[in-house]
Amino acid sequence: MPEANQRRPQSMVRRFRRCLIFVSLFCVVCAALGAAVLLQNKFTDAMLTQSCRTVARALEAGSDMERLAGDSEVRYTLIDHSGAVLFDSEVAEVSALENHAGRPEVQAAFAAGQGVSTRQSETLDRQTRYFALRLDGDRVLRAAVDVPNWLGLFLLILPTLAAVCLPVFGMAAVLSFWLTRRMVQPITHMAQHLDTIEADVPYEELIPLAHTVQADRQLQADNEAMRREFTANVSHELKTPLTSISGYAELLETRMARPEDVPEFGRRIHKEAGRMISLVSDILQLSELDGQQRQNFEPAPVDLAALVRDTAANMTMNARKAYVTLQYTAPDTPLMVQGGRDLLAELTMNLTDNAIRYNRPGGHVQISCGTADGCPYLQVEDNGIGIPQDAQSRVFERFYRVDKSRSKATGGTGLGLAIVKHIAMLHGAKIDLRSTVGTGTTVRVEFPAGK
Repeated sequence: MPEANQRRPQSMVRRFRRCLIFVSLFCVVCAALGAAVLLQNKFTDAMLTQSCRTVARALEAGSDMERLAGDSEVRYTLIDHSGAVLFDSEVAEVSALENHAGRPEVQAAFAAGQGVSTRQSETLDRQTRYFALRLDGDRVLRAAVDVPNWLGLFLLILPTLAAVCLPVFGMAAVLSFWLTRRMVQPITHMAQHLDTIEADVPYEELIPLAHTVQADRQLQADNEAMRREFTANVSHELKTPLTSISGYAELLETRMARPEDVPEFGRRIHKEAGRMISLVSDILQLSELDGQQRQNFEPAPVDLAALVRDTAANMTMNARKAYVTLQYTAPDTPLMVQGGRDLLAELTMNLTDNAIRYNRPGGHVQISCGTADGCPYLQVEDNGIGIPQDAQSRVFERFYRVDKSRSKATGGTGLGLAIVKHIAMLHGAKIDLRSTVGTGTTVRVEFPAGK
């Protein structure tokens, strides 16, 4: 049951729509403000320049300055070479005005013929734009006009901006609905056709996702096939001894068995039960190995030389029963690897047991360990019946047997090499198998350097 406060996933369609609408409105506002500021400055500069030049020409032609200024919204100021104000269209007593020699536009006009500057006025929402033009006789005519700053300009164009944004908002909403549908529809189609997901990827950015989904589906299919095969194999392997046990038990129960046959039936029941116990034990071990691969595996130092000597001692009796000579070669000094002592002992025992089982009377098995190219290795070599070339790639599969009749006769469960493979994988080791039919088999487990 999901938690009450679990966060629900967002709708990609709604998110796309909101983003498109927001971006559209943001662009409209920014463009309107930018255009207004740009046009305002350009328009103001052009107007000041034209007005100042017109008044300057009329003044040089002999017109009266006071008459020229008139009721214009532009403020005109006439300044002499010392910076003293000779005339100001907004101030009657020019003597009360401070010297303008330090004003940047006046300095630029005396130096280069004309100058422009902007200064913030005393109010918070307006600024003054100045244009100064040098006249003959070392005088400067300056024109000035108050214009809104960015805040005042924004408030000024706000009604117009709001009127423009309403239709833009409507168009953005309609366009966002259309675009999001066009964008999301291929993704929905891809999700509905997972079997061909890699062949129908609508966007380049979704290719890694398609690869992951396809790989996951393939892995699930492989796992399901493996599970079914494993279940079928287990059922088959258990059915044979169970049938045998059931048959002998029925003969004993119904007293159809002769008294002299009872010990033999008991021996066969015991043998089949032991076979079942071995099979179940191997299945449980494989299950535990699968679990260990997903959990934290804490390796410890293991001496391969001591492991080889112990395995040879433990398997000597089995070799004698099969009329096989068992020998080992191990260095006198410890050969350490990082791993699980019990797991590596199981690996060595299974390889040695296989080499003994699939051998001939009079054959030999050699267990050895050493180092090659800085990598420790463990090797089991025999001169037994060998493995056909076409079967060598499958012998580590669960329940796979090269010679099923011989496997049943020797009591194998078909899981020994599968266990070896899982233990090697758990230790990061590589398995190298070389075999020739009629000559023998060599299996080497090579551990990483420094492992």
